[in-house]
Order: sequence, then C-alpha cells, then structure tokens
Amino acid sequence: MRTTTTVFARDREALHRYLAELLGTFALVLGGVGCAVLAGPTVGAAGVALAFGFSLLAMVYAIGPISGCHVNPAVTLGLWAAGKFRRGYVGGYVVAQVVGAILATLVIYLVANGAAGGYSVATGGLGANGYGAHSPGEFGLGAALLCELVLSCFFVLTVLFATDARAPVGFAGLAIGLALAMVHLVSIPVTNTSVNPARSLGPALFVGDWALRQLWLFIVAPLAGGLAAAGIHRALAVSAEERISAAEAERALEEERAARVH
Repeated sequence: MRTTTTVFARDREALHRYLAELLGTFALVLGGVGCAVLAGPTVGAAGVALAFGFSLLAMVYAIGPISGCHVNPAVTLGLWAAGKFRRGYVGGYVVAQVVGAILATLVIYLVANGAAGGYSVATGGLGANGYGAHSPGEFGLGAALLCELVLSCFFVLTVLFATDARAPVGFAGLAIGLALAMVHLVSIPVTNTSVNPARSLGPALFVGDWALRQLWLFIVAPLAGGLAAAGIHRALAVSAEERISAAEAERALEEERAARVH
C-alpha cells in the first residue's frame, strides 16, 4: 500500500509540474509575443522587451515553487546538464512548454484576427523569429546564430547562478526577468529574439513557409547556449564537496516551505 501511495504521489507531483510549465510558458508567450503582435507599433522594441521580462518575472514567483519556472527547453536542458534538475522530468517539461507556447500563439492569432480586416500571418509574421530577409534589421545567418547562441548562454547562466545556493534568497525572479528583458533589447533587431525553442516553435507553426525553414536555428542555438552555460557554471560553481544535487535542493525547498507554513 505504501509503495502504491508513493508512486501515486510522485505521479501527481509530476503532473502538477508539467501543468505549471504549460501555464508558465503560455503566460510568457502570451505576454511577450502578444505584446509584439498586438501592441508592437505602440510600445516599440523596449516595450516588447519589458513585456517578456515582466511576464517571466511574474511566473517565477507564481509557479516557481511548483516547477521551478523553466518555461524554456534551453533552461531545462541547462539545469539538467548542470546537475540541478532530474533527468526523468526533462521530456515532460519540454512537451509541456511546447504545448503552452502553441496554445498561447493560437490565442494571439485569434485576437489579432478580430481586428478590422483580419490578420495575415504572411504579412504580420505573428512574432516569428527569422534571419536574412526575415530579420527585423536584415541580419544574416551568421550574426543571428552568434547572437542567439551567446545570449541564450548568458540567460541560462543567469538562471543557474541566480538559483545557486550562494545567491541572495528571494531575488532570483528579479534577476532572471531583467536578464530576459536585456536579452530582448539586444536581439529584437537581429532575430526578433528567441533564446527559447518553445517560444519560436509556436509562431512558426502558424506562419509556416520561411518560419519553419529557419526554425532549426532557433532550436539549435538556444539549446547549445544552454549546454555552454551549464559547462561554465560547473567550472565556476562551488567545490564538489559543497555542491548539492537537484534532489537535495528540492528537499531543502520543501523544508523551507513547511517552516513558512508552521
């Protein structure tokens, strides 16, 4: 009976994690891409960057205690490679993130299509990422690849260090949200900013054509950046004697939460 109860509890925890990641990614894409599509001409690139940063900041504090608020396959991969996340959850997290991004993109499209004259994804682009002729500043493949790789590495590295045992408690969300806003301020003119394969996949599926042909870059570069960040973190992290596993970190979080309740 105890074994059955334990398995059920673990399955329920996993489901809660996946649903949280779906919700968090939905909110990120709805807030960021939605701002770019529906209010981009009004708020400009700075407004869109802040929309992404604020959306992630809110979700870190909202769903962080449930799933850690990855909302990005590159973050999930980076945390796993850095030894801070359990391998068994990786696949479920990525699927949940992709589904959340697609659902959010659908909502954005339906809202945009409600405007007078409708919305043309071929003309409007639906916030899809691109390079060359489909880059806002017409940056080429090499520039786009380098930009996405370096900024993805920087962003995931921020996540890794902001959630480190040595980081100030309670400020991770602020650091991560500001980092994402900065990343967008730099790279919106170059690629419309991805650093997140799930965020790129959602709009690409609706736009099709060129967006799907160029999608590979916005999957490969962020994932490679996440792995590079994990390598840098391992090189600069605490000694092996002081380093704790993902399971130990999660148990510590549970103890803190219990202390808060009682």
